[in-house]
Amino acid sequence: MPVSRFAIAAIVATLLSLTLAAPAVANEAADIAQMFRAGQQTEAFARLDKSLASRTASPELRFLKGVLLVEVRRTSEALVIFQNLTEEFPELPEPYNNLAVLYAASGDFDKARTALEGAIRANPGMAVAYLNLGDVYAQLARQAYQKAQKIDPGSAAIPARLSVLRELTESRIQKPAP
Repeated sequence: MPVSRFAIAAIVATLLSLTLAAPAVANEAADIAQMFRAGQQTEAFARLDKSLASRTASPELRFLKGVLLVEVRRTSEALVIFQNLTEEFPELPEPYNNLAVLYAASGDFDKARTALEGAIRANPGMAVAYLNLGDVYAQLARQAYQKAQKIDPGSAAIPARLSVLRELTESRIQKPAP
């Protein structure tokens, strides 16, 4: 599945913001993202793997691989990459946020909340992490109200609350820059 030009530009911008990437790493990431955008996914992954073989500690290239894996719907592999990045580079908020997005997409809102709290610890000024955390709390509230409705189906207060949360949670958890 091709990625939009905006998404590729956002990936490169995020990669540059992860750390002050060395120009060679930034250029490599941009080249790989361009290949991917041009529909050369197999070649992009091959080049990325080759680059990672010589730069295994590069959070920028590993993050890019996680993002590209999500784009081709290989989310279990992306989860492993983002989880490893949060463990090895806990000061970087982006891997936590992307991890949270994947957890939320699978319905695991408790793990998503924990990951977003990690993003916020790493960068208390990351607005998208707070936005996503609000969405996760709304999903958790919706689940709680649904359980309450099963226990007390005659409650008049629950349907109105569920209606408001349904409207709120129809929007998706936001990715920072994929």
